[in-house]
Order: sequence, then C-alpha cells, then structure tokens
Amino acid sequence: MPGFSPSIEDLRERVLSCRRCPLSENRTQVVFGEGPAPTELMFIGEAPGEVEDETGRPFVGPAGQLLTRILESVGIRREEVYITNVVKCRPPGNRVPTKEEMAACWEWLSAQIGLVRPKLIVTLGNTPTHWLLGRNDGINALRGRFFPWKGGIEIFPMFHPSYLLRNPSKAKGSPKYLTWEDIKAVKERLSSLRSPTPAN
Repeated sequence: MPGFSPSIEDLRERVLSCRRCPLSENRTQVVFGEGPAPTELMFIGEAPGEVEDETGRPFVGPAGQLLTRILESVGIRREEVYITNVVKCRPPGNRVPTKEEMAACWEWLSAQIGLVRPKLIVTLGNTPTHWLLGRNDGINALRGRFFPWKGGIEIFPMFHPSYLLRNPSKAKGSPKYLTWEDIKAVKERLSSLRSPTPAN
C-alpha cells in the first residue's frame, strides 16, 4: 500500500479509522490483532465477538481462553504467535461475515500477513479457511492438512475453539481429540520448518 511506512503499528492506525463497510457503524472498537511481527505462526479466525468488541483484543472471550490453553498444551505461548480475524469489526449477533465484508477487510488482512511474515497460518473454522484457500469443503474435510499458499506460507485449518465449547467430549475422534492431534502437528511442523535442511 503506497504512501505509508510498512510497520504493523502504522497499519493498525489506518485500520482503527476504517469505514469501508457497514460493520463499522455498530462496532464498539476495531479488533485489529495482536502478537509479534514478524513471527512464524499466525492464527486467523472469523470475526470479533462481544468481549473482543468491548476490549479491542482478539480471542479474549471463552473461545479465546480455550485457544490459549490449546497452545499451552504443546508449549506454545500465546505471546509468541500473531492472532487476528478475517474481519476486524463484530458482525451483529455474531453472525458470519458476508463476502462483501470480508472483501472490504481483505487489504488489511493481506497487509497483516505481509508484515507478520508467518511460515504457517492456522485458520480457525470454515470462514477463514474458505476465504484464504478458495475452497468450499467443510472444516471436517479440510482440518488437519497442510496446504501450500502464497509466498511459501502453509495453511493448516483447525476447528474454531467456539465449536469445541459446543462439543466438549474428549473421546477419540471427537473435535477436541482431533484438535489435540492438530495442535501437535502444528508444533511438529514448526520445528521442522526451523530445522536447517541437511546438506546433500
């Protein structure tokens, strides 16, 4: 984006005054995202919820607290990753954002990805997965798989933590069980991406 210094804080200032779509009319706060930039691991959810709209921080409600515990279960600190959403303002009633709303926010999300420079993006739930991959398969079919994306980045879909709150069983094959397997795969892939390629 010409005309502004390429830093995450400069981008944040621009997004805080965004009026590109009707979601801006009813928001309490823009929920830009948080975490170090650059960093290797980025999480992208759907949209801010009520607690996020009140605080201006992503994933701090019940689903966000569960996400933090999921990360900690494999030794990943929340402070080490970048977390944001496809849209930066809360849709009324926590409905799914429309394609028009996501398109209006895409310049911001695309710039965030460019500044964070992740090696791996975890998409949480159907909405960010469909938006970034351009696919319509359900999250059950896409989760747990690594997909090559732009600039050498890999995308790894997982269940959204809010879905896990509605499906609390930890039985083998349950969403919570599969998420445990998925976050372990994320940890392993990050380790492999950090390892130097052995010489031939």
